[in-house]
Amino acid sequence: MSTPTDPKALLAALYDDNHRWLRAWLYRQLKCPQDAADLTQDTFIRVLDARQLTQLEEPRAFLSTVARRLLFSFWRRKRLEQSYLDSLALLPECYSPSEEDLALVREALESIDRLLNGLPARVRQIFILSRLEGLTQPLIAQQLNVSLATVERDLRRAFLHCLAESAELA
Repeated sequence: MSTPTDPKALLAALYDDNHRWLRAWLYRQLKCPQDAADLTQDTFIRVLDARQLTQLEEPRAFLSTVARRLLFSFWRRKRLEQSYLDSLALLPECYSPSEEDLALVREALESIDRLLNGLPARVRQIFILSRLEGLTQPLIAQQLNVSLATVERDLRRAFLHCLAESAELA
């Protein structure tokens, strides 16, 4: 059987040959059929933009790499969400945010996470400490045991990354 050369046909063949396998692989990672199905679809959506689709020699290795990156982002978002929920649990009973408020916060957290995706962990952490926690640069340097110059450099890198990411979205 010959391999199709049309990008749409290539993607269709890749999907048909690997969808069930990828969903099962993700299910083993997540233990949740709905999340596995969602991440499987997200993986194939990411593959739509892959320029090397015509040159794939190991499609499952490629798909698992894309899926693994999405999985890491998924887990990071879950940790962020859990951290937020833990913070809410510490608030007095009289403060009970509405479902709409929770959805807006969750959406904002996901947007921030997407915006910072691709940055090294320390750069992301410094940006969050500065912009979300409101810490000064000297306090961040002290807390992370890095130099002030490192904090300044990492903040500059984070800002430039965010600027480039938001320009791509516009």
